[in-house]
Amino acid sequence: MKPVSGIDRRTLLSGLALLPALSGGLLAASAQGQNVTPGAVLPSWNDGSAKRAIFDFVQSTTNRSSPSHVPLEDRIAVFDQDGTLWVEHPIYTQVMYCLDRVPGVVAAKPELKDVEPFKTVMSGDREAISKLTLKDLEEVLAATLTGMSVEDFDAGVKKWIETARDPRWKRPYIELVYQPMLETLHYLRDNGYKTYIVTGGGQDFVRVYSQQVYGIPPEQVVGTAGGTKFGYDHDGKPFLTKEPKLLLNDDKAGKPEGIHLMIGRRPYAAFGNSTGDREMLEWTGAGAGLRLKMLVLHDDAKREYAYGPAQGLPDSKVGTFTPALYDEAKSRGWIVISMKNDWKRIFSIDQFD
Repeated sequence: MKPVSGIDRRTLLSGLALLPALSGGLLAASAQGQNVTPGAVLPSWNDGSAKRAIFDFVQSTTNRSSPSHVPLEDRIAVFDQDGTLWVEHPIYTQVMYCLDRVPGVVAAKPELKDVEPFKTVMSGDREAISKLTLKDLEEVLAATLTGMSVEDFDAGVKKWIETARDPRWKRPYIELVYQPMLETLHYLRDNGYKTYIVTGGGQDFVRVYSQQVYGIPPEQVVGTAGGTKFGYDHDGKPFLTKEPKLLLNDDKAGKPEGIHLMIGRRPYAAFGNSTGDREMLEWTGAGAGLRLKMLVLHDDAKREYAYGPAQGLPDSKVGTFTPALYDEAKSRGWIVISMKNDWKRIFSIDQFD
């Protein structure tokens, strides 16, 4: 066949091969050229310094003529999960999953029925359960998160996360996601940023629902990771068993360590809400160029919860935001997001039935 307009087949194929790269660049340039307003992309945020900081950061780092421009491949944004992307009070969602799993564990191993801390959990006494020590909880987590294949674990979490209900709102946990943060995730991704979850929670647990809930694929979840062991079943089929062996404690200093291990690039934006996120924000801010560092302060007892003890809020063992962290944020130019003042609405719908 005669080449069309003098373009031979090899040239045509070469051009087609370049289309994905060219279209990405053209789309990015096109998006940068549009007249975007903060209200259009972050509608659940009230006007204020926090909303403006996100908008200005994205506009500056994606504008090729800006001295703060960040190349597409370096656009990394990391988000803590519990208390930053969804509700963490009165107890972490994954801990609730583990507590709900205890009856099944005891049924399989009846000898645990009269052994602490399983005896207390089986009693259903919420006050007694709330007094379990960290060591007690570690025993519960080890018994409920290990000893099964990764496929069985994923299936169990998927079933639970779709049916379990938060005791206060009587809604699935996956509906208790902060709408303003979902908009922030979308806004960053629309401007070429890869968004990662960096959580002290279990990596395998969060990976089950991260795509569905946050639009973040499993490979972009960095969390506390346990070991697995390769083996074969009786039919010779290979499988992985989850083991009670800690590989990465993705909390505090473990967060920047996990980011380096799993991502390999320093983030340009980091979002957290507690002392467990301090080192992640410090490490993000230590990089050159414009960096966005933000902390969510839970100060809205009516629409969600209020805890600190920063700013005179009630103390909390879950998601602790200390006065020292607040002072560091102010001294380093980190943005403290007031849930009460900065968020027009908390969840995807303003009020649950």
